[in-house]
Amino acid sequence: MAANMRGLTQFIADIRGARVRELEEKRINKEMANIRKKFKDGNLDGYQKKKYVAKIIFTYILGYKVDVGHMEAVNLISSSKYSEKQIGYLAVTLLMHENSDFLRLVVNSIRKDLDENNEVSNCLALHAIANVGSSEMAEALSEDVHRLLISPTSQTFVKKKAALTLLRLYRKHPTVIPAAEWAMRLVSIMDDQDLGVVICVTSLIMALAQDHLDAYAVCYTKAVDRLHRLVIEGEYSATYAYYKVPSPWLQVKLLRLLQYYAPSEDATLRSVLHEVLQTIMSNSAEPSRNVQHNNAQHAVLFEAISLAIHLDASSPLVGTSAVLLARFISSKETNVRYLGLDTMAHLAARADSLEPLKKHQGTIILSLRDKDISVRRRALDLLYSMCDTDNSELIVGELLRYLKVADYALREEMVLKIAILTEKYANSYKWYIDTILQLISAAGDHVGDEVWYRVVQIVTNTEDLQEYAAKVVFEHLKSPSTHESLVKVGGYILGEYGHLIANDTGYSPLEQFQVLHSKSQFCVASTRSLLLSTYIKWVNVFPEIKPQLVNIFERYRHVLDAELQQRACEFYSLASRPDDDEVLQNVCEEMPPFPPRVSALIGRLNRKLGDTEDKRTWIHGGKEMNLERHANSRKATLPGSSAPGTATVTGTADAQDVMSSLAGLNLSSSGDQPDSSRVDGSVVAPRVAVGPSVEKWFNKLTYSAEGVLYEDVQIQIGIKSRYQGHLGQLAIYLGNKISVPLTSFTSTIHVNDSEALSATFAKIPPNTLVPRTQSQQLLHVECKKAFSSFPILTVSFLAGAHQSISIRLPISITKFIEGVKLGQADFFERWKVIGGPPREAQAVFPITLDGTGQLDLVRYRQVVSGNHLEILEDVDPNPSNLVAAGVLHTSVDGKVGCLLRLEPNREAKLCRLTVRSTSEDVAAEVLRLIEKLLRLDSS
Repeated sequence: MAANMRGLTQFIADIRGARVRELEEKRINKEMANIRKKFKDGNLDGYQKKKYVAKIIFTYILGYKVDVGHMEAVNLISSSKYSEKQIGYLAVTLLMHENSDFLRLVVNSIRKDLDENNEVSNCLALHAIANVGSSEMAEALSEDVHRLLISPTSQTFVKKKAALTLLRLYRKHPTVIPAAEWAMRLVSIMDDQDLGVVICVTSLIMALAQDHLDAYAVCYTKAVDRLHRLVIEGEYSATYAYYKVPSPWLQVKLLRLLQYYAPSEDATLRSVLHEVLQTIMSNSAEPSRNVQHNNAQHAVLFEAISLAIHLDASSPLVGTSAVLLARFISSKETNVRYLGLDTMAHLAARADSLEPLKKHQGTIILSLRDKDISVRRRALDLLYSMCDTDNSELIVGELLRYLKVADYALREEMVLKIAILTEKYANSYKWYIDTILQLISAAGDHVGDEVWYRVVQIVTNTEDLQEYAAKVVFEHLKSPSTHESLVKVGGYILGEYGHLIANDTGYSPLEQFQVLHSKSQFCVASTRSLLLSTYIKWVNVFPEIKPQLVNIFERYRHVLDAELQQRACEFYSLASRPDDDEVLQNVCEEMPPFPPRVSALIGRLNRKLGDTEDKRTWIHGGKEMNLERHANSRKATLPGSSAPGTATVTGTADAQDVMSSLAGLNLSSSGDQPDSSRVDGSVVAPRVAVGPSVEKWFNKLTYSAEGVLYEDVQIQIGIKSRYQGHLGQLAIYLGNKISVPLTSFTSTIHVNDSEALSATFAKIPPNTLVPRTQSQQLLHVECKKAFSSFPILTVSFLAGAHQSISIRLPISITKFIEGVKLGQADFFERWKVIGGPPREAQAVFPITLDGTGQLDLVRYRQVVSGNHLEILEDVDPNPSNLVAAGVLHTSVDGKVGCLLRLEPNREAKLCRLTVRSTSEDVAAEVLRLIEKLLRLDSS
């Protein structure tokens, strides 16, 4: 660039030639004065503007303040020449911050470049949007960036940049991007032929799906399908093979994306995923001599293991993973050890049994002394997750020994984890007190208030522990150097329970007072305030040392600290009252037990570790904590917002206001506020296609086995079905009627009540429908209980633009009825046994007669028999009446009997339909279905 601008080249040479900073500044000031004069005079052509703006950019890069050239940079963006436009965009992105007023002037120019059919201009504009990323720019241009991404005419590298630009805008201004509205269109790009585009779009979808799980649920099938094509079918170009590993970056992203969702109930998807994961693990069983190949393979392998753990922690795949991880945590490669420990922590957080991990406990403990701090941190996380009642004393002991030499960056986290493990897995209260006091003594300033608050809670609520705690804390206070947190614990416990040990040798009231008061001179005002409260308690229970205590109150009445002075004055007045006065006794009564509450330590730890860009689907701390976290996230869901088959990922566990966890010990003015996690709403059923023909086709298929379900100028959908007991199979025929392929073809099934009906495809549907051909997809259905809503089939595809069609599938409970032949006596006997309401449902409705003025008995028989009920001949004496019987088969509720009686009246043009069943829900639903079909003629 500089070679084409002689003035710029000379300017750079002069700057480089300056031997001292003063000469450099002098040259720059001279040049800036010249540029200001030129800009002020005007009449500059594009080349001159470009040259002067380039000098300004170079000056800015050197670190000098620049206050000129902004307007000229804006003008350069509108230039038709690439070199001038490039300098203009460079200046805008470097010289202007996101709140600059000049940015408003460039929005229209950027939009014009986005709209141009010129990929170079498109890319320059996308770079500027991503680099500046202001809120105003995001609101004005996000739609244009989205249009570039989805446009079939956009070049692949433009699509890649557009996807990453949207990702940048979403991370900075998530409310500006209509993520749920764009979901289907963005997910369809995951089927793009170019893997580079797929990688960028997957990065975008990963960010969007974390906050909009339900809207992006269809990406689950797309991710599984793409992994199958990459890993099993080898469908990728040589360009995207990195040391013989097919696009490892894309594999890692897809495997991570699948972990955001609950394990799929679809047997087909589970089978395909199992095959993919097994292949990945088999390919990585033996390490290669090539370091780069190993790195790529391990990146994919560790993510595959995490997914296997997420899907089913007790599967054989996870057993294989545990063996591989044991090898990795002993590797010479630091990165491999790190990933091995991190993935093993995931396994510990989900596994039913920790025995496979305990075999390698020695290796993990040695990792605490690894030369790399990141490995040491992962080893700490793993030990925390794999701790239980059997190994708690060993692990806590090791952590306490390591705490004394641990990095300062690790100590606060270690203190929290040791405190949590000690409380959770304590075999005896004595061990708990010994360990916690040892922790407070060793950790010093790294002990937060939550730790000693929790100790006080447990001691107060455990009567058998109080005497022992008082003795142990007294012994700790006798050491020459005692941390202030230990003084606080000692002050509280001795004040409340010091009288329990006062008669023992070496623990007299005077000795307790001398030991505790000797520490007060090294404490801050808040701790001294607590010690004054301890002293007033002692005035009540230890009258022999009352003079010394009153003397201390007298001294503190004159200190400058308002809190100390107020306490001293109040306590002095109390202590000076007559001995027979009951006020002091009432004020100094023993603290009652604290109400049961969850430990604030876990909330503090999760808040400390929860702020990450990529939300984890698990937390450190074993299976129990993860189940509790999952339960808490479900409780946080608004009523009716939980959806079957989806999981809500939250960044942190419920937080507590730590400072309110102990009444009377609030030494701070403020505390941490509770953290509330936003939870998405429920899955909304897709909007169904409507129209006279659509309704007619659907109604016909509710009582027939095959036919057309939907048809337009582009696509035809047909159905052929068969049912046996509680199982059914639908062959769905999808025909492409146009001369171009339908790409990014997606078929999904929405079932309103998955506990009553399951519907899964036999295999992953193909993503392309060839022109003028028909494709068949098999759908397996199972009736578990009675249900009332039809499942919805949604097909979406690209045919120039993205299109989506949702139609109801003619699957009702009557499809799972099997006709039963009964004689007249048997029928009426069962009719009477079932009885009337609520197990009887009845409706009277108008009907129309046929062309000859007669009842359309043929159609009535067709509708009843089409709903799988057996029409019983010669049961009703009236030949116009229909009587039918059947048994509904369900896999959960078993068999449900159903009897029907249809009584049409030609003179009144009315029909009475009565259904009786052993289940009132079944009776009402069968009545609704058949009445609707019989009413059609009269409407």
